[in-house]
Amino acid sequence: MISKNPLKKTPLFVAEISANHNGSLLHAKKLIRLAKIYGANAVKLQTYTPDTLTIKSNKLDFKIRGGLWNGKTLWDLYQKAQTPFEWHKELFNYAKKLKIICFSTPFDETAVDLLESLDCPFYKVASFEMNHIPLIKKIAQTKKPIIISTGMANLKEIDLAYKTAKKNGSKEITLLYCVSNYPSKISDFNFNNIRILKERYNCRVGFSDHSTDNKIVAAAIAGGAEVIEKHIALEGQKKGFDLSFSLKGREIKEYARVIKDTSLMMGKKYFFRNKSENQSLQFKRSIYAVSDIKKGEKFTKKNIRVIRPGFGIQPFYFEKLINKRSPINIKRETPLKKLLLKKLRIFI
Repeated sequence: MISKNPLKKTPLFVAEISANHNGSLLHAKKLIRLAKIYGANAVKLQTYTPDTLTIKSNKLDFKIRGGLWNGKTLWDLYQKAQTPFEWHKELFNYAKKLKIICFSTPFDETAVDLLESLDCPFYKVASFEMNHIPLIKKIAQTKKPIIISTGMANLKEIDLAYKTAKKNGSKEITLLYCVSNYPSKISDFNFNNIRILKERYNCRVGFSDHSTDNKIVAAAIAGGAEVIEKHIALEGQKKGFDLSFSLKGREIKEYARVIKDTSLMMGKKYFFRNKSENQSLQFKRSIYAVSDIKKGEKFTKKNIRVIRPGFGIQPFYFEKLINKRSPINIKRETPLKKLLLKKLRIFI
């Protein structure tokens, strides 16, 4: 269980594999072994397929602008970066053999079903998925511990995610302070957010680190972080979607030792988000039309979906829209907007 910290006085160190396996099962196994050798307490996978995250489209909404993955479509990125479902059983068994905890971030309900069949001990909700209320409900209903990353989120959004998890059965919730900027810079951080989250939710709070400066994790620990998540790669690895903000080989061993240069990063005394995260809005979920919808036609689970990008209305409204009749014609691949809610008199 998450609450039983194996390091007692030090944070739980989670090594994130993400897409750094580069499409190789053997590479993924080597990363798990590396995490074990160099002192991580747990290793984490990501469980999704491209069609559970988005739709195949070349429209501008679906093309990544700026950052590490500039120019790729969302579909193409996730097609190449995915950890195939058929790998999961073998990777979980391999981690068990090495006596290191293995868990995952599911990105939709089918991923939760797969991970439940593998007896995944707990779950993480990615920052870009924390507004995906149906997914949080599904995870919470497993009654297992849940870690929710809060990158890009304001307090109202965190309130909704936290309350949804609680209401649907989660008894042990950990929130991760996270900056969704890749890689993150010193100027992006406000480590007083950790204290604010602890006081507001009275729960365990950790830190998901996308920086390239090891002293940043020391500031997080000084600020009260109890779970530390960091991407890893092999020694000398030259290619990988997340390589620019990953620890490589022996750097993993050094990571936990960094304890100085913290004062600069403690930051403001109010909840803060840097505008640099705005470019990542594309990776949040929202409601899109996935087929042409005529005026008067009912909204169904076949013609609207909760997908990336996040330019439409929040997934919270998805169930409220089902079986309502559209007041306007809506084209496929178009985000549903707030004006639609107003016309339908749908309010929170």
